[in-house]
Amino acid sequence: MTSADSMIIYPRRQTTISFFSALFLLLFPLFLRADYLLIPMDEKTQRQHLKAYGIAFWVLERQQEVQWLLNYRGGSFLTVAHSEIERECRVRGVSFEKISSSRVNTILEEIANPASNMEAVKLEKVPKIAVYSPPHNAPWDDAVTLVLTYAEIPYDVVYDREVLNDELTGYDWLHLHHEDFTGQYGKFYAAYRNAPWYIKQKNDLENMAAELGFAKVSQMKLAVVKRIKEFTLGGGFTFAMCSATDTYDIALAAEGLDICESMYDGDPSTPNYNNKLDFSRTFAFRNFTLVTNPMEYEYSNIDVTNTRNVKPESDYFGLFEFSAKWDVVPAMLTQNHTRVIKGFMGQTTAFRKSLIKPSVVILGENKSAGEARYIHGEVGKGFFTFYGGHDPEDYQHRVGDPPTDLNMFPNSPGYRLILNNVLFPAARKEKQKT
Repeated sequence: MTSADSMIIYPRRQTTISFFSALFLLLFPLFLRADYLLIPMDEKTQRQHLKAYGIAFWVLERQQEVQWLLNYRGGSFLTVAHSEIERECRVRGVSFEKISSSRVNTILEEIANPASNMEAVKLEKVPKIAVYSPPHNAPWDDAVTLVLTYAEIPYDVVYDREVLNDELTGYDWLHLHHEDFTGQYGKFYAAYRNAPWYIKQKNDLENMAAELGFAKVSQMKLAVVKRIKEFTLGGGFTFAMCSATDTYDIALAAEGLDICESMYDGDPSTPNYNNKLDFSRTFAFRNFTLVTNPMEYEYSNIDVTNTRNVKPESDYFGLFEFSAKWDVVPAMLTQNHTRVIKGFMGQTTAFRKSLIKPSVVILGENKSAGEARYIHGEVGKGFFTFYGGHDPEDYQHRVGDPPTDLNMFPNSPGYRLILNNVLFPAARKEKQKT
Protein backbone atom coordinates (compact mmCIF):
# COMPACT_ATOMS: atom_id res chain seq x y z
CA MET A 1 0.00 0.00 0.00
CA THR A 2 1.22 3.54 -0.75
CA SER A 3 1.99 5.69 2.23
CA ALA A 4 0.02 8.93 2.29
CA ASP A 5 3.21 10.75 3.32
CA SER A 6 5.04 9.65 0.19
CA MET A 7 2.54 11.58 -1.93
CA ILE A 8 3.52 15.00 -0.45
CA ILE A 9 5.56 17.27 -2.74
CA TYR A 10 7.33 19.95 -0.68
CA PRO A 11 7.57 23.43 -2.29
CA ARG A 12 10.88 25.21 -2.77
CA ARG A 13 11.76 27.87 -0.21
CA GLN A 14 10.93 31.35 -1.54
CA THR A 15 10.23 34.80 -0.17
CA THR A 16 6.64 35.00 -1.39
CA ILE A 17 4.01 32.31 -1.37
CA SER A 18 3.26 31.21 -4.89
CA PHE A 19 -0.14 30.11 -6.07
CA PHE A 20 0.92 26.45 -5.99
CA SER A 21 2.40 26.81 -2.52
CA ALA A 22 -0.80 28.34 -1.23
CA LEU A 23 -2.79 25.56 -2.83
CA PHE A 24 -0.54 22.97 -1.20
CA LEU A 25 -0.96 24.51 2.24
CA LEU A 26 -4.71 24.49 1.72
CA LEU A 27 -4.78 20.83 0.71
CA PHE A 28 -2.11 19.61 3.16
CA PRO A 29 -4.64 18.28 5.73
CA LEU A 30 -6.20 16.13 3.00
CA PHE A 31 -2.90 14.38 2.41
CA LEU A 32 -2.82 13.42 6.08
CA ARG A 33 -6.39 12.13 6.20
CA ALA A 34 -7.13 8.63 7.53
CA ASP A 35 -7.41 6.13 4.69
CA TYR A 36 -8.76 3.15 6.66
CA LEU A 37 -11.21 2.30 9.39
CA LEU A 38 -10.14 -0.09 12.11
CA ILE A 39 -12.94 -1.61 14.17
CA PRO A 40 -11.12 -2.82 17.29
CA MET A 41 -12.50 -5.87 19.08
CA ASP A 42 -10.46 -5.81 22.28
CA GLU A 43 -12.14 -5.66 25.68
CA LYS A 44 -11.29 -2.09 26.64
CA THR A 45 -11.94 -0.24 23.39
CA GLN A 46 -15.03 -1.72 21.72
CA ARG A 47 -18.39 -0.60 23.10
CA GLN A 48 -20.52 -2.85 20.88
CA HIS A 49 -18.81 -6.13 20.05
CA LEU A 50 -21.96 -7.78 18.72
CA LYS A 51 -23.04 -4.92 16.49
CA ALA A 52 -19.49 -4.71 15.10
CA TYR A 53 -20.14 -7.99 13.27
CA GLY A 54 -23.21 -6.38 11.75
CA ILE A 55 -21.04 -3.53 10.49
CA ALA A 56 -18.65 -6.00 8.84
CA PHE A 57 -21.63 -7.68 7.19
CA TRP A 58 -23.06 -4.30 6.13
CA VAL A 59 -19.76 -3.34 4.47
CA LEU A 60 -19.64 -6.65 2.60
CA GLU A 61 -23.18 -6.07 1.36
CA ARG A 62 -21.88 -2.90 -0.30
CA GLN A 63 -19.26 -4.95 -2.14
CA GLN A 64 -16.37 -3.57 -0.14
CA GLU A 65 -13.69 -5.86 1.22
CA VAL A 66 -13.18 -6.37 4.95
CA GLN A 67 -10.08 -7.83 6.53
CA TRP A 68 -10.52 -9.87 9.69
CA LEU A 69 -7.35 -9.43 11.74
CA LEU A 70 -7.22 -12.67 13.70
CA ASN A 71 -5.83 -12.26 17.23
CA TYR A 72 -5.07 -8.57 16.62
CA ARG A 73 -6.82 -6.65 19.40
CA GLY A 74 -9.45 -9.32 19.89
CA GLY A 75 -10.02 -10.09 16.21
CA SER A 76 -10.48 -6.61 14.78
CA PHE A 77 -11.95 -5.63 11.40
CA LEU A 78 -10.23 -3.40 8.85
CA THR A 79 -11.75 -1.71 5.79
CA VAL A 80 -11.17 1.28 3.55
CA ALA A 81 -12.49 4.49 5.10
CA HIS A 82 -15.79 5.86 3.88
CA SER A 83 -18.08 8.46 5.39
CA GLU A 84 -21.10 6.14 5.11
CA ILE A 85 -19.34 3.42 7.13
CA GLU A 86 -18.34 5.95 9.79
CA ARG A 87 -21.91 7.19 9.96
CA GLU A 88 -23.26 3.64 10.27
CA CYS A 89 -20.80 2.88 13.07
CA ARG A 90 -21.92 5.96 14.96
CA VAL A 91 -25.60 5.09 14.51
CA ARG A 92 -25.04 1.58 15.85
CA GLY A 93 -22.68 2.67 18.61
CA VAL A 94 -19.72 0.71 17.24
CA SER A 95 -16.27 1.99 18.19
CA PHE A 96 -13.86 2.64 15.31
CA GLU A 97 -10.53 4.31 14.64
CA LYS A 98 -9.44 6.20 11.53
CA ILE A 99 -5.90 5.24 10.62
CA SER A 100 -3.52 6.10 7.79
CA SER A 101 -2.33 3.68 5.16
CA SER A 102 1.15 3.85 6.67
CA ARG A 103 -0.31 2.68 10.00
CA VAL A 104 -2.11 -0.13 8.16
CA ASN A 105 1.20 -1.22 6.65
CA THR A 106 2.73 -1.34 10.11
CA ILE A 107 -0.16 -3.43 11.45
CA LEU A 108 -0.04 -5.88 8.53
CA GLU A 109 3.74 -6.21 8.89
CA GLU A 110 3.26 -7.00 12.57
CA ILE A 111 0.62 -9.61 11.71
CA ALA A 112 2.76 -11.15 8.96
CA ASN A 113 5.72 -11.65 11.30
CA PRO A 114 6.23 -15.43 11.58
CA ALA A 115 6.73 -15.06 15.32
CA SER A 116 3.25 -13.58 15.82
CA ASN A 117 0.15 -15.71 16.24
CA MET A 118 -1.92 -13.45 14.00
CA GLU A 119 -3.30 -13.52 10.47
CA ALA A 120 -5.22 -11.21 8.14
CA VAL A 121 -8.13 -12.96 6.45
CA LYS A 122 -10.03 -11.31 3.62
CA LEU A 123 -13.82 -11.33 3.86
CA GLU A 124 -15.19 -10.90 0.37
CA LYS A 125 -18.53 -12.69 0.08
CA VAL A 126 -21.85 -11.88 1.73
CA PRO A 127 -22.98 -15.19 3.27
CA LYS A 128 -26.56 -16.13 2.48
CA ILE A 129 -28.01 -17.16 5.84
CA ALA A 130 -30.89 -19.49 6.64
CA VAL A 131 -32.29 -20.32 10.06
CA TYR A 132 -34.14 -23.61 10.43
CA SER A 133 -36.93 -22.62 12.80
CA PRO A 134 -40.63 -23.38 13.29
CA PRO A 135 -42.97 -20.88 11.61
CA HIS A 136 -44.10 -17.86 13.62
CA ASN A 137 -41.31 -18.17 16.20
CA ALA A 138 -40.22 -14.81 17.58
CA PRO A 139 -36.53 -13.82 17.18
CA TRP A 140 -35.96 -14.17 20.93
CA ASP A 141 -36.98 -17.84 20.93
CA ASP A 142 -33.45 -18.77 19.93
CA ALA A 143 -30.03 -17.28 20.70
CA VAL A 144 -28.94 -17.18 17.07
CA THR A 145 -32.00 -15.39 15.72
CA LEU A 146 -31.80 -13.07 18.71
CA VAL A 147 -28.20 -12.04 18.03
CA LEU A 148 -28.67 -11.85 14.26
CA THR A 149 -31.54 -9.46 14.83
CA TYR A 150 -29.55 -7.42 17.36
CA ALA A 151 -26.51 -7.22 15.04
CA GLU A 152 -28.80 -6.35 12.10
CA ILE A 153 -27.61 -9.27 9.99
CA PRO A 154 -30.33 -10.42 7.56
CA TYR A 155 -31.48 -14.03 7.43
CA ASP A 156 -34.28 -16.15 6.01
CA VAL A 157 -36.36 -18.66 7.96
CA VAL A 158 -36.79 -22.18 6.58
CA TYR A 159 -38.40 -25.25 8.08
CA ASP A 160 -39.20 -28.82 7.09
CA ARG A 161 -41.19 -27.96 3.98
CA GLU A 162 -38.49 -25.67 2.57
CA VAL A 163 -35.67 -28.09 3.37
CA LEU A 164 -37.46 -30.97 1.68
CA ASN A 165 -38.13 -28.75 -1.33
CA ASP A 166 -34.34 -28.36 -1.74
CA GLU A 167 -34.35 -24.65 -0.91
CA LEU A 168 -31.08 -24.96 1.04
CA THR A 169 -29.17 -24.90 -2.23
CA GLY A 170 -29.40 -21.11 -2.26
CA TYR A 171 -27.69 -20.67 1.12
CA ASP A 172 -24.13 -20.72 2.49
CA TRP A 173 -24.89 -20.98 6.21
CA LEU A 174 -27.62 -22.81 8.09
CA HIS A 175 -28.48 -22.58 11.75
CA LEU A 176 -30.52 -25.31 13.41
CA HIS A 177 -32.91 -23.86 15.96
CA HIS A 178 -33.01 -25.90 19.19
CA GLU A 179 -34.93 -28.69 17.44
CA ASP A 180 -35.71 -32.28 18.36
CA PHE A 181 -34.85 -34.26 15.24
CA THR A 182 -35.82 -37.59 16.85
CA GLY A 183 -39.58 -37.00 16.61
CA GLN A 184 -40.12 -37.00 20.38
CA TYR A 185 -41.32 -33.36 20.58
CA GLY A 186 -38.46 -32.30 22.83
CA LYS A 187 -39.26 -35.07 25.32
CA PHE A 188 -41.57 -32.59 27.04
CA TYR A 189 -44.31 -35.23 27.41
CA ALA A 190 -43.92 -35.82 31.15
CA ALA A 191 -44.09 -32.15 32.14
CA TYR A 192 -46.11 -30.46 29.40
CA ARG A 193 -48.32 -33.00 27.62
CA ASN A 194 -51.45 -31.10 28.65
CA ALA A 195 -50.06 -27.64 27.88
CA PRO A 196 -51.81 -25.94 24.93
CA TRP A 197 -48.50 -25.07 23.25
CA TYR A 198 -47.33 -28.68 23.40
CA ILE A 199 -50.59 -30.00 21.97
CA LYS A 200 -50.48 -27.44 19.16
CA GLN A 201 -46.85 -28.20 18.35
CA LYS A 202 -47.58 -31.92 18.12
CA ASN A 203 -50.66 -31.41 15.96
CA ASP A 204 -48.90 -28.98 13.63
CA LEU A 205 -45.97 -31.35 13.08
CA GLU A 206 -48.22 -34.36 12.52
CA ASN A 207 -50.30 -32.42 9.99
CA MET A 208 -47.18 -31.23 8.16
CA ALA A 209 -45.77 -34.77 8.06
CA ALA A 210 -49.01 -36.06 6.56
CA GLU A 211 -49.09 -33.26 3.97
CA LEU A 212 -45.52 -34.06 2.94
CA GLY A 213 -46.27 -37.79 2.61
CA PHE A 214 -44.79 -39.16 5.84
CA ALA A 215 -46.56 -41.54 8.19
CA LYS A 216 -44.71 -40.20 11.24
CA VAL A 217 -43.03 -37.01 12.38
CA SER A 218 -39.85 -38.96 13.11
CA GLN A 219 -39.71 -40.06 9.47
CA MET A 220 -40.13 -36.48 8.26
CA LYS A 221 -37.39 -35.26 10.62
CA LEU A 222 -35.02 -37.99 9.40
CA ALA A 223 -35.61 -36.90 5.81
CA VAL A 224 -34.86 -33.30 6.85
CA VAL A 225 -31.67 -34.37 8.64
CA LYS A 226 -30.47 -36.21 5.56
CA ARG A 227 -31.09 -33.17 3.33
CA ILE A 228 -29.13 -31.03 5.78
CA LYS A 229 -26.34 -33.58 5.63
CA GLU A 230 -26.32 -33.29 1.84
CA PHE A 231 -26.16 -29.50 2.15
CA THR A 232 -23.17 -29.77 4.48
CA LEU A 233 -21.32 -32.41 2.49
CA GLY A 234 -21.73 -30.25 -0.60
CA GLY A 235 -19.92 -27.30 0.97
CA GLY A 236 -22.43 -25.69 3.30
CA PHE A 237 -21.82 -24.57 6.87
CA THR A 238 -24.19 -25.98 9.50
CA PHE A 239 -24.32 -24.46 12.97
CA ALA A 240 -26.42 -25.91 15.79
CA MET A 241 -27.05 -25.19 19.45
CA CYS A 242 -28.71 -26.96 22.37
CA SER A 243 -30.79 -30.02 21.46
CA ALA A 244 -30.31 -29.57 17.70
CA THR A 245 -26.73 -30.84 18.20
CA ASP A 246 -27.16 -34.28 19.75
CA THR A 247 -30.62 -35.05 18.29
CA TYR A 248 -29.20 -34.41 14.82
CA ASP A 249 -26.60 -37.16 15.23
CA ILE A 250 -29.08 -39.41 17.05
CA ALA A 251 -31.47 -39.23 14.10
CA LEU A 252 -28.67 -40.13 11.69
CA ALA A 253 -27.46 -43.06 13.81
CA ALA A 254 -31.03 -44.37 14.27
CA GLU A 255 -32.00 -44.40 10.60
CA GLY A 256 -34.19 -47.45 9.95
CA LEU A 257 -35.04 -47.83 13.66
CA ASP A 258 -38.04 -46.68 15.67
CA ILE A 259 -36.73 -45.05 18.85
CA CYS A 260 -40.03 -43.32 19.72
CA GLU A 261 -42.44 -44.84 22.23
CA SER A 262 -46.20 -45.00 21.64
CA MET A 263 -47.07 -41.64 23.25
CA TYR A 264 -44.99 -40.00 20.54
CA ASP A 265 -45.86 -41.93 17.39
CA GLY A 266 -48.65 -44.36 18.29
CA ASP A 267 -46.67 -47.63 18.22
CA PRO A 268 -43.84 -49.26 20.22
CA SER A 269 -40.16 -48.74 19.53
CA THR A 270 -37.76 -51.18 17.88
CA PRO A 271 -36.65 -53.75 20.49
CA ASN A 272 -33.07 -53.35 21.72
CA TYR A 273 -32.47 -50.33 19.46
CA ASN A 274 -29.40 -49.17 21.40
CA ASN A 275 -27.44 -52.11 20.01
CA LYS A 276 -28.43 -51.29 16.44
CA LEU A 277 -27.27 -47.67 16.10
CA ASP A 278 -24.91 -46.89 13.20
CA PHE A 279 -22.33 -44.31 14.29
CA SER A 280 -20.66 -44.22 10.87
CA ARG A 281 -23.45 -41.90 9.70
CA THR A 282 -23.01 -39.23 12.38
CA PHE A 283 -21.13 -35.92 12.26
CA ALA A 284 -19.67 -35.54 15.74
CA PHE A 285 -20.52 -38.33 18.18
CA ARG A 286 -20.03 -42.09 18.48
CA ASN A 287 -20.64 -44.95 20.91
CA PHE A 288 -23.45 -43.13 22.70
CA THR A 289 -26.43 -44.73 24.41
CA LEU A 290 -29.98 -43.44 24.07
CA VAL A 291 -32.23 -42.83 27.06
CA THR A 292 -35.05 -45.36 26.69
CA ASN A 293 -37.36 -43.90 29.33
CA PRO A 294 -39.89 -41.72 27.42
CA MET A 295 -40.69 -39.81 30.63
CA GLU A 296 -37.10 -38.68 31.17
CA TYR A 297 -36.15 -35.26 29.89
CA GLU A 298 -32.96 -36.40 28.17
CA TYR A 299 -32.08 -38.02 24.84
CA SER A 300 -28.76 -39.77 25.43
CA ASN A 301 -25.54 -39.77 27.39
CA ILE A 302 -23.97 -37.36 24.88
CA ASP A 303 -25.30 -34.53 27.03
CA VAL A 304 -23.91 -34.09 30.55
CA THR A 305 -26.71 -31.92 32.01
CA ASN A 306 -28.03 -34.51 34.45
CA THR A 307 -24.66 -35.83 35.58
CA ARG A 308 -22.45 -32.73 35.78
CA ASN A 309 -21.34 -31.43 39.16
CA VAL A 310 -20.62 -27.80 38.32
CA LYS A 311 -21.89 -24.93 40.44
CA PRO A 312 -23.29 -21.91 38.57
CA GLU A 313 -20.76 -19.52 40.09
CA SER A 314 -17.87 -21.69 38.86
CA ASP A 315 -19.37 -22.66 35.49
CA TYR A 316 -16.90 -21.45 32.89
CA PHE A 317 -15.21 -22.94 29.85
CA GLY A 318 -11.97 -22.02 28.14
CA LEU A 319 -11.28 -21.45 24.47
CA PHE A 320 -8.28 -23.19 22.94
CA GLU A 321 -5.68 -21.01 21.25
CA PHE A 322 -4.98 -22.10 17.69
CA SER A 323 -2.32 -21.06 15.22
CA ALA A 324 -3.86 -18.21 13.25
CA LYS A 325 -1.47 -18.81 10.36
CA TRP A 326 -1.94 -22.57 10.04
CA ASP A 327 -5.20 -23.44 11.81
CA VAL A 328 -7.14 -20.56 10.34
CA VAL A 329 -10.60 -22.10 10.63
CA PRO A 330 -10.57 -22.81 14.38
CA ALA A 331 -8.73 -19.53 14.94
CA MET A 332 -11.59 -17.66 13.26
CA LEU A 333 -14.22 -19.51 15.25
CA THR A 334 -12.57 -18.73 18.60
CA GLN A 335 -11.92 -14.99 18.13
CA ASN A 336 -12.85 -13.14 21.30
CA HIS A 337 -11.80 -10.48 23.77
CA THR A 338 -11.43 -13.15 26.48
CA ARG A 339 -10.38 -16.79 26.48
CA VAL A 340 -12.69 -17.71 29.38
CA ILE A 341 -16.44 -17.85 28.69
CA LYS A 342 -19.21 -17.93 31.26
CA GLY A 343 -21.11 -21.23 31.06
CA PHE A 344 -24.84 -21.57 30.41
CA MET A 345 -27.26 -24.48 30.41
CA GLY A 346 -29.78 -25.91 27.96
CA GLN A 347 -31.60 -29.11 27.25
CA THR A 348 -28.22 -30.09 25.84
CA THR A 349 -25.69 -28.19 27.95
CA ALA A 350 -22.36 -29.77 27.01
CA PHE A 351 -20.93 -32.85 25.34
CA ARG A 352 -19.27 -35.82 26.98
CA LYS A 353 -15.73 -35.71 25.63
CA SER A 354 -15.33 -39.49 25.53
CA LEU A 355 -18.14 -39.72 22.93
CA ILE A 356 -16.73 -37.15 20.50
CA LYS A 357 -15.17 -38.54 17.32
CA PRO A 358 -11.37 -38.12 17.06
CA SER A 359 -11.70 -36.09 13.85
CA VAL A 360 -13.72 -33.39 15.61
CA VAL A 361 -11.89 -30.30 16.89
CA ILE A 362 -12.74 -29.18 20.43
CA LEU A 363 -12.81 -25.39 20.41
CA GLY A 364 -13.90 -24.85 24.01
CA GLU A 365 -14.08 -27.09 27.06
CA ASN A 366 -14.49 -27.29 30.79
CA LYS A 367 -11.47 -29.51 31.31
CA SER A 368 -12.02 -30.25 34.99
CA ALA A 369 -15.58 -31.44 34.29
CA GLY A 370 -14.55 -33.51 31.26
CA GLU A 371 -17.02 -31.75 29.00
CA ALA A 372 -16.75 -30.01 25.65
CA ARG A 373 -18.90 -26.94 25.08
CA TYR A 374 -17.97 -25.88 21.56
CA ILE A 375 -16.85 -28.25 18.79
CA HIS A 376 -16.19 -28.11 15.07
CA GLY A 377 -15.61 -30.52 12.22
CA GLU A 378 -15.33 -30.99 8.46
CA VAL A 379 -17.57 -33.33 6.47
CA GLY A 380 -17.16 -33.65 2.74
CA LYS A 381 -16.66 -30.15 1.36
CA GLY A 382 -18.48 -28.50 4.27
CA PHE A 383 -18.25 -27.70 7.96
CA PHE A 384 -20.33 -27.99 11.11
CA THR A 385 -20.13 -26.39 14.53
CA PHE A 386 -22.04 -27.58 17.61
CA TYR A 387 -22.40 -25.23 20.58
CA GLY A 388 -23.89 -26.55 23.82
CA GLY A 389 -26.46 -24.60 25.82
CA HIS A 390 -29.48 -22.44 25.05
CA ASP A 391 -28.64 -18.78 25.72
CA PRO A 392 -25.15 -17.45 26.58
CA GLU A 393 -26.60 -14.71 28.80
CA ASP A 394 -29.41 -16.69 30.47
CA TYR A 395 -27.81 -19.33 32.67
CA GLN A 396 -30.78 -21.68 32.97
CA HIS A 397 -33.46 -20.67 30.49
CA ARG A 398 -36.82 -22.31 31.22
CA VAL A 399 -40.03 -22.59 29.23
CA GLY A 400 -41.88 -19.30 29.53
CA ASP A 401 -38.91 -17.24 30.72
CA PRO A 402 -38.71 -13.69 29.31
CA PRO A 403 -36.37 -13.07 26.38
CA THR A 404 -32.82 -11.85 26.86
CA ASP A 405 -32.33 -8.15 26.13
CA LEU A 406 -29.00 -7.94 24.31
CA ASN A 407 -28.90 -4.20 24.89
CA MET A 408 -27.76 -5.25 28.36
CA PHE A 409 -25.03 -7.53 26.96
CA PRO A 410 -23.53 -5.73 23.92
CA ASN A 411 -20.10 -7.25 24.61
CA SER A 412 -21.15 -10.83 25.38
CA PRO A 413 -18.22 -13.20 24.63
CA GLY A 414 -20.62 -16.17 24.53
CA TYR A 415 -22.66 -14.53 21.78
CA ARG A 416 -19.49 -13.55 19.91
CA LEU A 417 -18.81 -17.23 19.28
CA ILE A 418 -22.10 -17.47 17.40
CA LEU A 419 -21.24 -14.48 15.22
CA ASN A 420 -17.77 -15.86 14.45
CA ASN A 421 -19.55 -18.74 12.77
CA VAL A 422 -21.86 -16.41 10.84
CA LEU A 423 -18.91 -14.54 9.29
CA PHE A 424 -16.85 -17.65 8.58
CA PRO A 425 -18.34 -18.35 5.10
CA ALA A 426 -17.37 -14.83 3.99
CA ALA A 427 -13.66 -15.69 4.15
CA ARG A 428 -11.59 -16.53 1.12
CA LYS A 429 -11.33 -20.31 0.90
CA GLU A 430 -7.61 -20.31 0.17
CA LYS A 431 -7.01 -18.66 3.53
CA GLN A 432 -8.76 -21.43 5.40
CA LYS A 433 -5.71 -23.59 6.07
CA THR A 434 -6.26 -26.57 8.35
